[in-house]
Amino acid sequence: MGPDILVPATIFGSVVLIVWVIVSNRTRRNREVLETVRSAIQSGQQMTPETIRALGVERKKKGGDIRWGIILVSIALAFVSLGYTIGSVDGGDAEEAFVIMTGVAAFPGFVGVALIIMGVFMRDKSNDDDA
Repeated sequence: MGPDILVPATIFGSVVLIVWVIVSNRTRRNREVLETVRSAIQSGQQMTPETIRALGVERKKKGGDIRWGIILVSIALAFVSLGYTIGSVDGGDAEEAFVIMTGVAAFPGFVGVALIIMGVFMRDKSNDDDA
């Protein structure tokens, strides 16, 4: 396996590994908090929303979908910019690098646009007064 395969595989593999570590840690933390709440309720203790928040349960932030959508669209634009840069530096077929990276950018770009649309049109209007 040469460096032309090993370097991209390492880069993409490390991204997958980072996402997996973050998700698994968050899942483990949520499971531990739910077990604590369950055992407290079974022992007869009163659980108020303040107590549950003190245990580490986070409230969903307003505009979370829009924030993630903007991040994903920014990542897509970075891929497009990378394709343009590779094409101009490589000296080879600049059009080919740009087209390939634009195709890669389509995935986070479309998901980001969908999240922005969901954040704008599907937000709960009753919670807008709570700030």
